[in-house]
Amino acid sequence: MRLYIIGAGVIGRTHAEAARKLSEPIQLRVADTNPVALEAFCSQFPEAIGFTNVDEMLSSETAQNDDIVIISTPPMAHFDPTRLSIESGRHVLCEKPLAMNGAQAQEMVQLAEKHNRLLGCCSVRFKGMPHMEAVKKVIQSGALGEIYHVTFVNKWERSRSGIEYQPASRWFLNSKLSGGGVLMDWGPYDFATLNDILNPNSIEFNTAWTAKPQTEIDPLDTPFDVETHVGAFMTFWSGNHPIHVHYERASCAHGESYVRAEIEGTNGSLRWTPFDSRQPVFLRYDKHGQIVEEQVETGPRSEYTIFDNPLLHFYRKVKGLDSHANVNQQALNNFRCLTSIYTAAETGQKQMIDMVQKGVTL
Repeated sequence: MRLYIIGAGVIGRTHAEAARKLSEPIQLRVADTNPVALEAFCSQFPEAIGFTNVDEMLSSETAQNDDIVIISTPPMAHFDPTRLSIESGRHVLCEKPLAMNGAQAQEMVQLAEKHNRLLGCCSVRFKGMPHMEAVKKVIQSGALGEIYHVTFVNKWERSRSGIEYQPASRWFLNSKLSGGGVLMDWGPYDFATLNDILNPNSIEFNTAWTAKPQTEIDPLDTPFDVETHVGAFMTFWSGNHPIHVHYERASCAHGESYVRAEIEGTNGSLRWTPFDSRQPVFLRYDKHGQIVEEQVETGPRSEYTIFDNPLLHFYRKVKGLDSHANVNQQALNNFRCLTSIYTAAETGQKQMIDMVQKGVTL
């Protein structure tokens, strides 16, 4: 099997490491216009064939049906490489966020469907992990009764991409290069998780807001116009049944840092830490008029890490196996959750998404 990586930086090398854990030998190719990055990649992975031009790499050999291209570039460089890769006859796994805006994402998915290819997104890093599957299993058991409310909040005091995290990557702070702030950075993971667990057939974005709390170390030498705190109140519909969701994500907030993921139902509640598999899952319910709390068995931690999962899930999807990958329409729907929050925040008007799923026959 052949794997083509576009972008030889840290993320590209992470995917190359994950490729070594797949169940068959991988022929590795990589393209990057930066000769320093390309040389560093090929030094770490001497089996890779390097290219300084994406077109040259994609046209160097005839596409095979299970070829996979991974787009490991920043968001502003997702659309064109994805288009070229799909038109070359290859499946594409794109880093998150899928695109810079809804129009790009829509066109990318339409192109994949036109060419009967799979387009996946790396927002699935946390899908399929044992603690996540334990949460889904409790929900499916009916132990919570009728679910009516979800709290999904991740507030960090200081963890801004481009400032406290990866300070050299200032493009995170420029919406013309990143597409947005913390919602574009972490929102893909949040909504891949929420949609996987709650499985809605439609989502109503009732109200939303964005903010950029100021600090004394805010950079003045580079554009900084993205949000670092975002929130929304949504209704996830499952048939005619509404689930009211309070969502919040912050990489900078003057309020106290905290993480809370809790699902409340008429017969019980479930609390867990979505992005830390080392933390327990707790089930709470009534027994003889008193609250009982017990820890849910999650099983052993997976041998695969969150950095392995995107390629592992997508590889399985390409091979026709059971998979946690988000591809084509599902990947688009997850991305539309982000754009709907931005639109609701900007216009003050409700937004609605129908979570329509379409299949691809390979």
